[in-house]
Amino acid sequence: MKGGAAVANILKQEGVEYLFCFPNNPLIDACASVGIRPIITRIERTAVNMAMGYARTNGGSPLAVCCFQGGPGIENAYGGVAQAFADSSPILILPGQAGAARQNQPSVYDSVRHYEGVTKWSAIINAADRVPEMMRRGLSQLRTGSPKPVLMEVPGDVVNGEMSDEEFAYRPVQRRRSGGDPDDIRQAASALLASELPVIYAGQGIFLADAMDELRELAELISAPVMTTTLGKSCFPEDHPLSLGAGGVSATKMVGHFLGQCDTVFGIGTSFQKTLASYTVPRGKVVIQSTSDAADLDNEYAIDHAVVGDAKLVLRALIDEVRSRGNGRAGNGIAGEVQSVKSAWLDEWMPHLTSEETPINPYRVVWELRNTLDRANAIVTHDSGNPRDQMVPFFETIAPRGYMGWGNSTQLGTGLGLALGAKCAAPEKMVVNVMGDTAAGTVLLDVETAVRERLPILTVVLNNGAMGGYEHNIPIAVERYRSKFLTGEYAAVAAALGAYAERVTDPNDVSAAITRATARVEAGQTAVLEFITKEFPVFSRG
Repeated sequence: MKGGAAVANILKQEGVEYLFCFPNNPLIDACASVGIRPIITRIERTAVNMAMGYARTNGGSPLAVCCFQGGPGIENAYGGVAQAFADSSPILILPGQAGAARQNQPSVYDSVRHYEGVTKWSAIINAADRVPEMMRRGLSQLRTGSPKPVLMEVPGDVVNGEMSDEEFAYRPVQRRRSGGDPDDIRQAASALLASELPVIYAGQGIFLADAMDELRELAELISAPVMTTTLGKSCFPEDHPLSLGAGGVSATKMVGHFLGQCDTVFGIGTSFQKTLASYTVPRGKVVIQSTSDAADLDNEYAIDHAVVGDAKLVLRALIDEVRSRGNGRAGNGIAGEVQSVKSAWLDEWMPHLTSEETPINPYRVVWELRNTLDRANAIVTHDSGNPRDQMVPFFETIAPRGYMGWGNSTQLGTGLGLALGAKCAAPEKMVVNVMGDTAAGTVLLDVETAVRERLPILTVVLNNGAMGGYEHNIPIAVERYRSKFLTGEYAAVAAALGAYAERVTDPNDVSAAITRATARVEAGQTAVLEFITKEFPVFSRG
């Protein structure tokens, strides 16, 4: 057996269904020969983003795998992998490589060395008979502890090298999880039960551990309101009486109100990094943190209590410990207070959410999406910048994994690939990507990928003809040269690429346009809606 065939057979044994790629790499054919479908994008970064969306939708099983040409291919993929690393996405990257005869040449890109800062583990498979060993090590890294990208170079001489059947012996790698130390569990439970008002601060580790049910059970048991990070959005139903919604650079009013009022914050499945995707915890709180990666502890906050372990196992142990001491905590009317703050906040924003002004207020589009989509059967994601800041507080999620928030890194255009990957993982779902015109300009050609690969999604472009917010960074360039302003008709581009497309200027046609487009998506056609919107840099800050 050749080394390339061994790699493909291992991926097949591991249940891999898709290979997100951009040619040229001999592993593409090797994988296709064993029934793994290649998804070829228009640029490498989109393939990485698709792998991210696939992994985040299915919790990392089956594996999300990327494959690129050595040299220029893996060089072009760097930005996407850096995004995956920042947002803790467990993806496997398999770049080609020139082979032993070309090692240490200045013109030969050393992806193992250059990717060390944005991967959990980076290595080269340097001999065909080492393929099973190295693949096993790499997949163990992917499935154990902190979820991050893993990269393994597969040189051409290894792809074509021979190995015996005995050398190929391979068993699929099992996922390994660790629970929290019992003493740490008891201390965390005591702190929660002693608190006058605890708030649960939930991150995307809830998804990766499949711990949504346990999160809800604990919240109801101790009557603790729950907020999520942007990446954790939809791990707790936002129509639940104890939901505070999500918080990042923008947030619901409930997030700011209850983080300010509480005495204890329990972070579960979160690194507690201060990024655009997280909301700052005020000073003076008792802070409890549970994470699968000990490197997250005492990072940007001083931690009073810590539990290192898988979120599902930790939450179950906490629930059992609290129940062993009685019946949890009385509600003290907290759900009523949550509803009161929420109602007042929505009343304040309703003029924007229902605005009939033209150009269209972007919040009108967010509101109509929320009320028109079947949210129980949809996966929605945003792009970077203003669309994120407008969507995160106001698009209320009601189903687990119904929203894919991102943004510890904020690369424009990421959302389209995430949506395509989500569609691969959940083809029965209505998948929607909301992006601005600046982001659309970076990746819109991959609408053709959606059309060609039969991955019907809906992309919403909020076109205000400008790079929103950039005037604060380049004020002189904007004043003298209008450097933030853009042009383009994105619906026309999408139509030329084979999508159903509409350009909408009337706010009273927003809901109907969404209905028409989702009908086309349900019929199997990718759709793009371009809404002509106003610049409206007004955000809910919590």
